[in-house]
Amino acid sequence: MTTTTTTRPITSVLVANRGEIARRVHHTARALGMATVAVFSDADSGAPHTREADAAVRLPGNTPAETYLRGDLVIAAAGAAGADAIHPGYGFLSENAAFARDVIAAGLTWVGPPVSAIEAMGSKIEAKKMMAAAGVPMLSDLEPDEVTEDMLPVLVKASAGGGGRGMRVVRTLGTLHEEIANARREAKSAFGDDAVFCERYLERGRHIEVQIMADAHGTVWAVGERECSIQRRHQKVIEEAPSPLVERTPGMREKLYSAARDAAAAIGYTGAGTVEFLATDDGEFFFLEMNTRLQVEHPVTEATTGLDLVALQLDVAAGLPLPSAEPPAAHGWSVEARLYAEDPAADYTPGSGPLWALDVPGVISRFEGPHRPGIRLDSGVEPGAATSAAGAPGTEVGVHYDPMLAKVISYGRTRAEACATLAGALTRARIHGLTTNRAQLVRVLRHPEFVAGNLSTAFLDDHGTEDGSGTLAAPLADPEAVQISALAAALASGAAAHAAGPATPAPAGFRNVGHSVQQRTFRLGEDELEVAYTRTRSGARPAGDLAETVTVVQVDADSAVFEVRGVRRTFTVSRYEAPGTDTVVEVDSPLGPVSLTEPPRYTDPAAEVAAGSLLAPMPGAVIRVAVAVGDEVTAGQPLLWMEAMKMEHTISAAVDGIVSELPVEVGTQVESGAVLVVVVDTDTDTDTATDAEQE
Repeated sequence: MTTTTTTRPITSVLVANRGEIARRVHHTARALGMATVAVFSDADSGAPHTREADAAVRLPGNTPAETYLRGDLVIAAAGAAGADAIHPGYGFLSENAAFARDVIAAGLTWVGPPVSAIEAMGSKIEAKKMMAAAGVPMLSDLEPDEVTEDMLPVLVKASAGGGGRGMRVVRTLGTLHEEIANARREAKSAFGDDAVFCERYLERGRHIEVQIMADAHGTVWAVGERECSIQRRHQKVIEEAPSPLVERTPGMREKLYSAARDAAAAIGYTGAGTVEFLATDDGEFFFLEMNTRLQVEHPVTEATTGLDLVALQLDVAAGLPLPSAEPPAAHGWSVEARLYAEDPAADYTPGSGPLWALDVPGVISRFEGPHRPGIRLDSGVEPGAATSAAGAPGTEVGVHYDPMLAKVISYGRTRAEACATLAGALTRARIHGLTTNRAQLVRVLRHPEFVAGNLSTAFLDDHGTEDGSGTLAAPLADPEAVQISALAAALASGAAAHAAGPATPAPAGFRNVGHSVQQRTFRLGEDELEVAYTRTRSGARPAGDLAETVTVVQVDADSAVFEVRGVRRTFTVSRYEAPGTDTVVEVDSPLGPVSLTEPPRYTDPAAEVAAGSLLAPMPGAVIRVAVAVGDEVTAGQPLLWMEAMKMEHTISAAVDGIVSELPVEVGTQVESGAVLVVVVDTDTDTDTATDAEQE
């Protein structure tokens, strides 16, 4: 069916978002000859998306509620900067029907679907009813009071949101109502709506989604499917197009596309959207939700189809038809990895602070394509373009927003090529200053089950421990590689001191006689690491365990070349010093990256904390306290909850004991490392401990 639609050219577009998605939309808008407008919080005043736009308007404050969620301020910013269209990106206001309505009422072009479609899909509860009526396969909803033991596990989900927030898997009946209350609280904080629902949980289902693009002239494309089964905390971390399951299941693609088109037709959809399904290994699938916006993982569809989905969004918003009745055929394979500032080995604790380097090899495109085999990088940060709060060069990664640093996307002729290309690029990338999930991504991409395409949403749980290789979150460098990297750091430091000239003090351990063994101490996480070597007139030689396996070939201030069992390898060494912090030494090599710190010679007494102190793992706000001073607690018992980077984090007792100090309360804002609660171990022999301290 063809309808008559008035075209409305867009000349200037404001992106109501931040980070990499704002940069992504700006990239296409500039290519189409449009002016670009950014909005920015105080924390983002120096961010790349702010600096790169033709115009930028400040949203006073830092938190999302003060800034990027203030639709009235965003619309006012568009008027002030002369924008005639608003693109919402994803997250924040992208699926807010009231905001879309206000944009249109202000005389601006809304780069998104009709308000009625957003409203229809805005409540997952109502959306499921509509999709069931349209004949889309569904999982049945469950009433909490009617859930029985044989129905477990069940999934509690926020009706208004996504991204894993307001979502809980419940495996025991006794915790169902408590988890519903937790999900309501998190949903209210994240989306302003505490409505939740329960449904059957497929423990090892596969997350498959279909990209929809529709215009106002009656054309609806099912552009291609993606598989997003690799998830942590119900949030996607690795996505790919096409889906390995769909590729090997006859007839599944046609059924998926038909269901997705039916879903779009049922709500009169236009623009870019995604219909998400949960599938079983035999190809049966069920509707999960429809996202009425662009997805984080849209680059893998662009890589395999050659389309620019943002350009199509802008065309459709301007009233133009899609260029053909059918979308282009897909070719090759694309895989995307989300690089987060977080520590998978510490329950995915998000990180903040200066990012000094983010250098990914093999990048052939940014924010588009790639149109040939290689790597695409979409990043919201640009290390070296700013100065961190600590005074060192780098980008400051704050605590107010999602900790994703970049999307690293590969494109190859086959799935094996795309996976290998991405794993290699991540392995060789220089990422300095923050702990990331890089090692976990690489280990997943190289895992035999992933390579075979045997995926599920429980993949990280199922394969968290591997025989002989530790956890999926284990560092890429093995213990010997770490020791060799520490040797490189020590020798490069000495070379740097020597190159500085006669006025520089002699390197630590220097002696003017003999060939005495010298030692340097580094910290690797919480552990101390000692490395020993000797210096002779002909150069340095390792001592101790490395003496028989490592030969020093060449050393300078920022690299060391060693022969390790006859194989020559280069180790690059980068040092970062900032006022008030330890020196950080980052060592990169083919054996894996190693991040070391040089501890100060003298410990600051003010930095010491009482035994039994539980410290804040990141800056954030205390949102719930479950104990009081004097309470007896057991190891593993939740004591309080923090909210940081849009997620809840539980602080639990490490030992059985008694709460002796509780310096925080609900609403307290804390910095990383702040004491939250002190638990005195009831098994500790107080007299013995006192005697030991006196000695």
